[in-house]
Amino acid sequence: MRAIICLVGLLVAVGSQSLSAAEALKVHGIFRSNMVLQRDKPIVVWGWAPMGTAVKVTLGKQSGQGQAAGEAGRWQVTFEPQAANAKGQPLVVQAGDTVIKMDNILIGDIWVMNGQSNMAFGLRAVYQNHFEASMAHLPLLRHIRINSGAESEHIETDIADKFINNKDEDKNWKVVTPEVALDMGAIGYVFGSRLQRSLQIPIGIIDNGRGGAAMESLVPRHKFAEHPMAAEYLKWVDGRRAKFSIEAFLKAQMDKWKVAEEKYQKAIAEDKAKGVKKNRRRPRKPDGSIRTWSVPGRSPSDAASCYNGMFGCFKGLNIKGVAFHQGFNNAMMNTSCKPKFYRILMKLMVEGWREDFNDPKLPVAVIGFCAGGQAQTRLNFEQHGLSTAAYIREAQRLGLADLNDPEHTAFIPSYDQKIPQLHTKKKKALGLRTARWALKTVYGNDEIRWESAKLLSAVPEDGKILLTFDTPVLPDDFGSELEGFSIADKSGIFYMASAVAKTTKDRADKNKQILVSSPLVKQPVSVRYAWARSPMGNLKVGGIPWQPLHSFRTDKVDFAAEVKHSDPDGQKKNYEAIKLMKSQAAAALKTRIEAATRPR
Repeated sequence: MRAIICLVGLLVAVGSQSLSAAEALKVHGIFRSNMVLQRDKPIVVWGWAPMGTAVKVTLGKQSGQGQAAGEAGRWQVTFEPQAANAKGQPLVVQAGDTVIKMDNILIGDIWVMNGQSNMAFGLRAVYQNHFEASMAHLPLLRHIRINSGAESEHIETDIADKFINNKDEDKNWKVVTPEVALDMGAIGYVFGSRLQRSLQIPIGIIDNGRGGAAMESLVPRHKFAEHPMAAEYLKWVDGRRAKFSIEAFLKAQMDKWKVAEEKYQKAIAEDKAKGVKKNRRRPRKPDGSIRTWSVPGRSPSDAASCYNGMFGCFKGLNIKGVAFHQGFNNAMMNTSCKPKFYRILMKLMVEGWREDFNDPKLPVAVIGFCAGGQAQTRLNFEQHGLSTAAYIREAQRLGLADLNDPEHTAFIPSYDQKIPQLHTKKKKALGLRTARWALKTVYGNDEIRWESAKLLSAVPEDGKILLTFDTPVLPDDFGSELEGFSIADKSGIFYMASAVAKTTKDRADKNKQILVSSPLVKQPVSVRYAWARSPMGNLKVGGIPWQPLHSFRTDKVDFAAEVKHSDPDGQKKNYEAIKLMKSQAAAALKTRIEAATRPR
């Protein structure tokens, strides 16, 4: 933001729930030069000023008046909804002789890219990075990033400059160029660039994904009161925060360093006495700073922390929709993976967004947990079928479905974009899929294809299980063997299965039914598909390459008994349960391999 005269910034104490009285005119930190304002909804501009101050806001040729009121001196001006406008115009805020001017403001659609590191992951680091960036001459695409470190245990009302655009000195929204594109989140860039080119209107992308964020930290705080499990969890978080002392924490860090420094100095002295030189690493002296990870309630693992400081902090700004991509921090083996709780939180999160941003039908796309790590194959199928990731994907899909709003929500599978890393570099496909969904369902372009499939039934039939879908599902090469299925009897032990499309004379039913079987399972009762962290599975909805069939199961078997966050023995309990499950999976793999290699 460019100020015509020097202004005194409004300071917000970390963790405070309310602003102190403003000493000078201030506009909320989301409003900056080059930004996009949301079309077809009221345009609300707000900030703070000394109590009773009259504030004039001018947007292009329109003006409105507000007055600083209340303890914080908050003012607000609302303009009538406007159509998309690609012509840059000034936004001017004035109180007396103090003027704040923002330039090159456009009217269009704002999309928020929320989640954790796989959403924040920059275009610079993914496949086809420079190829994509070379086409990023997009003056109507705008971008701003909200940095990690802004997490808070309380809902924040503003965004400080230090939390905008990483270390870039330019804190304005960025007009997208090839260089700017490389610093955008890859999914957000691909998604936003396709929307802008297709719609030919201004598109604003807010990147506020936070690396390492747990689902719990992304849910609006007020929603935890609406479910007993969530309320109990929040009470536990608040209890930990109440007992925490920053001073005590820093003292403990310093005491720990002193012990390590003494040990280091002793080792150096001994080396000198022996006449030897060793490359010893000196312990780093604490500098008095503290990471949010170390503060209960402010940690990216704790209730609402990332939402409070990185998303809810600009509630009041109208937006078009949200794309969400998260999962890893809730799918850690042996650290109390809680898919049932995750499902509850998914529904609460979307409801909270819609409430805070005043849009009961706010479009939301949830990009499913991605597929990193070692891929599932025929040689490890059963062992890799033991997966927390598959349960979290299911919780994402079912939690979204619990909203009962398929017209304005979508679950977008991503498990087919495999790479043996924590952060998959195959982000382009995910941005494209999300753009297809938006252009088809949000913007009504019926010429663009985006579909999903629904499993209608799973019925035992002559030692097999017959699956029936509401639409055809088949490999996109129209000839491959169907992969990714497992099958179990009442024991609950799953084996890799064979699957074939059921032959039918009715063309309308072709590829809508699949028979699943295994010679090791004589009386099957349940089936799973694409059920692993990086699963096999090659079915596509309608045989279309960009529409993978979502992973699913027909059983109700829990991964492990869910333990409460407050249970100090939770990790140990999960470890014991998972140890047994691993041994069963290993035995199942051995049985199948031996049966396949046994002479007939």
